[in-house]
Amino acid sequence: MANFSKSNVPQFSVDVYQNEYLPEGGREVNAIVTVTATGGGTSGGVPLGGASASPSSVPGGPAAAAVVVMVDCSGSMDYPPTKMRNARDATAAAIDTLRDGVAFAVVAGTHVADEVYPGGGRLAVADARTRAEAKQALRGLSAGGGTAIGTWLKLADRLLGSAEVPIRHGILLTDGRNEHESPEDLRAALDACAGRFTCDARGVGTDWEVKEVTGIASALLGTADIVADPAGLAADFTRMMENAMGKEVADVSLRLWTPVGTEIVFVKQVAPAVEDLTDRRTEAGPRAGDYPTGSWGDESRDYHVCVRVPEAGIGQEMLAARVSLILPDPAGGAPRALSQGLVRAVWTDDMAASTSINPQVAHYTGQAELAQVIQQGLNARKSGDFDGATAKLGRAVQLAAASGNADTAKLLAKVVDVVDAATGTVRLKAKVAEADEMTLETRSTKTVRVKK
Repeated sequence: MANFSKSNVPQFSVDVYQNEYLPEGGREVNAIVTVTATGGGTSGGVPLGGASASPSSVPGGPAAAAVVVMVDCSGSMDYPPTKMRNARDATAAAIDTLRDGVAFAVVAGTHVADEVYPGGGRLAVADARTRAEAKQALRGLSAGGGTAIGTWLKLADRLLGSAEVPIRHGILLTDGRNEHESPEDLRAALDACAGRFTCDARGVGTDWEVKEVTGIASALLGTADIVADPAGLAADFTRMMENAMGKEVADVSLRLWTPVGTEIVFVKQVAPAVEDLTDRRTEAGPRAGDYPTGSWGDESRDYHVCVRVPEAGIGQEMLAARVSLILPDPAGGAPRALSQGLVRAVWTDDMAASTSINPQVAHYTGQAELAQVIQQGLNARKSGDFDGATAKLGRAVQLAAASGNADTAKLLAKVVDVVDAATGTVRLKAKVAEADEMTLETRSTKTVRVKK
């Protein structure tokens, strides 16, 4: 483990957990890489690298972050009318949570995107006056029109792009399906916004599409969740904004360097949620590639790295991969290495050593399977394959129990009757509330850390 820090960023550390021993002929090396950031809040509101917000784009001086809240105002938000009222109240609560000096805007989303506050293609800077003005503007929000989420994201991107700040974040709320643009249009918008800002996405009620909302959060490295009861929106928006305000450094990449003959099988975030990063690699020089991790505050995340190495003889050892945390230089200079860890491979004829599975690797392999079998089980249930659904969801119950994932176990118990958790023996419930099924699907990728 190594770590490096400067006073204006959190200190990052990397710990690698693996069984480095391979049997003769063994080629696959697995490691859990734990990345921890501590000491956030040290930037004092000054953007990283000394960059300051452009006075022309963010009036009122420098800001360390910019946030755009996108509120669904389509016609369905009036059914029931409390949904629109709760969305206004939740957005007001989020605005109250903004730190002074943070640049922000509010967007109303229908089949088009409209600037609610401050307007004119600008961002406001949070203080007592602008917060009051924004909350006054929210009172004019009303429901009507369709849903084209890609247009909301593109407007948010233009607004956030006008601020020369390190942290750019979106919060998106929808209550319906993205029916007024094609899936290709939404995908194109997500591709255009990826790497430019992070975004948390929430579905309110039960008339939205889980895969759309989770897909938005996944593409933009944010969180996704359901708020089945609109009355819970204000508390959820407050938590989301508090989390966004805790971010201190953006655009951190996990860089993997591998020697000649070694190939990357996959790179996944496995805690706090499963997110496959394998296809998001960007080349970073000879035999090196960067995988995006988004914005960081005081937090810890786990990544599962799997590499395939060349065959070697008993007693040989090699560096299978070097893992580094990389922060780009805002001035365009060379990126900075924040921390580093090593993944090793050692060939042995000691069968006990080579067949031992590292506890962290075993745990997160199970958590990734848990997320997968929940999705497969729910899909089977929707398609009428009740035997397949029972088998997959039974396996999910077994994995959740074995790993201590109590939250997921509780959600599964609302979809199946658990006969024996240890063996995964379950019966599908005859009737399942739509909100319970959607909650399980939305939260299926959430994981728990290894039990100490």
